[in-house]
This record gives sequence, C-alpha cells and structure tokens, in this order.
Amino acid sequence: MGHSQFDDASRERAAWNAGKKVGTKRPFTQKQIWAIRFLLDRERRVHYRALFDLAIDSKLRGCDLVKIRIRDVVAGPEVRTRATVIQQRTRRSVQFEITSDVRASLLAWLQRRGGSVEDYAFPSRIDHTKHMSTRQYACLVDEWVTAIGLRPEEYGTHSLRRTKASMIYRATGNIRAIQILLGHSKIENTVRYLGVDVEDTLLLAQRTEI
Repeated sequence: MGHSQFDDASRERAAWNAGKKVGTKRPFTQKQIWAIRFLLDRERRVHYRALFDLAIDSKLRGCDLVKIRIRDVVAGPEVRTRATVIQQRTRRSVQFEITSDVRASLLAWLQRRGGSVEDYAFPSRIDHTKHMSTRQYACLVDEWVTAIGLRPEEYGTHSLRRTKASMIYRATGNIRAIQILLGHSKIENTVRYLGVDVEDTLLLAQRTEI
C-alpha cells in the first residue's frame, strides 16, 4: 500500500536516492586507473590490486566479479589468458581477456591466498569460505575513488565495468563488439550503457574517410 502525500509517515520517510547522484557512473581515465594502482601498490594491498585489475579487464558486474572462483581464472599453475563466466542476471556466458599485467597481479594474489580451485578468488572478510559481498566491493571502490581525489557520487563499481568498454568503443566505434564483451542481450542496452549520443557518432563518422 502506498502513502498519501498528506500522511505523516510519508513526510518522515526520505526518498531512497535523497542526497545521491542517480545516473550512469563515469568510466575511469587511464590516468585515474594508474593513480589507483599506485595507491594499492604503495599500501601493498595485493588482494585489492588483483580485484581492481580483474574488474577492469573482465568488465563484469559486481555480482559476477565477486563470485569468481579460482578455477575460473587459472589453468594448472598459470593464470588464463581468457576466461568465461555465466552472468547471474542474464544467465548468458561472457568471455573476457586477462592481459599480462593483470595476470601478474592475479598470480601474486592467488599464490598468497592459497586454497583449492573451487574456492572463491576474493573471499569474504568475515567467512573465508564465502565470497566477498557486493556491498564490500562497492565500499572498496568508494575508498579508492576518494583516496585519489574523485567524488564517490560520480564513480562506482559500474565505472570499472564501463572503463575498458568505453575505451574500446572510442577507439573502434564498434558497438556490436562492446555488446558481446559486456554480455548485453540487446544492442540498445549497450548504446544506453555507454551513453552513446549523436555527437559521438558524428565524430566517428568524421574520422572515417572513403
């Protein structure tokens, strides 16, 4: 049952988005990525450096990233160059590349972490048999963003998901490729997610000579 605007209860209840910036989170720039990496390296946070790097490379939603198991990213003693994950929201599989620098940070963390291939790559702080919560992940991103002087209202976990996709789009203009990388079922979702507008398409057209 809803509440009338004249009810006392409705006057006391704050809107869920009161004081929050609602809308698409900004992707990180290359400079901002390296600023966060420098911060994590300086504080010797091997765990979080691996999490941050994999978030950028995988382009996964937070709910899928935190549930990655060690077997998803390793093959024998090596970190995979490509991995496949079934998305929780769509139940569609999505592949992603793991670049050499990210493989190195993942390997450094997994060697320290130990455990079996069935364990979660990023365990909960409270119960190591469970995975990190999306809430904890979001709080970590807020900490990193604030530490390098950015506004947490403008950046979040989706910033990490959007970063590499946005860079690839800017370089190629290939929306279909981004749709596949993000695991979207409809290309309209990809267009909306990237914030593609008329100005973007005109600039891409100008750079294409026939």
